[in-house]
Amino acid sequence: MQTTQHVLFERSEMKDRHLVRKKIREHIADKAKLPILIFPEGTCINNTSVMMFKKGSFEVGGTIHPVAIKYDPRFGDAFWNSTKYSVMTYGFNVLTSWAIVCNVWYLPPMVKEEEEDPVHFANRVKAVIAAQGGMSMLPWDGGLKRKKVKESFKEEQQKKYCQIV
Repeated sequence: MQTTQHVLFERSEMKDRHLVRKKIREHIADKAKLPILIFPEGTCINNTSVMMFKKGSFEVGGTIHPVAIKYDPRFGDAFWNSTKYSVMTYGFNVLTSWAIVCNVWYLPPMVKEEEEDPVHFANRVKAVIAAQGGMSMLPWDGGLKRKKVKESFKEEQQKKYCQIV
């Protein structure tokens, strides 16, 4: 990573977030530089859904070139369920699988509309990716696979359910 232009940061550190935003804006402004590859979900899940995108990637401006990636599990499963398999077992399964196959779709470029905030822009991009990959959209992030659900989120979902009923 030291030979390339990676931007490393600690997500929980607010100073790092501001520095990363500044570095990305500078990178975007320099037309001689290649586009930046960002995985806005922040994690991988089980190939059935697209999780909530982190809004930071959509706050900096510039053109987004969405890419939908979906693994084909017929020959080997690339998904690592860290609660079920150790890293050694996962590595063994990947290395001994017949093939790891995935479909990749390069979608039309998208830009933030004038009245759109970063969250709505991220959700619009996420919807295009999910539709192309035939996946469902989830309103929560990947942290839920390792942390408990916040009470405020549960209450919000309960209120929405009550309104439906």
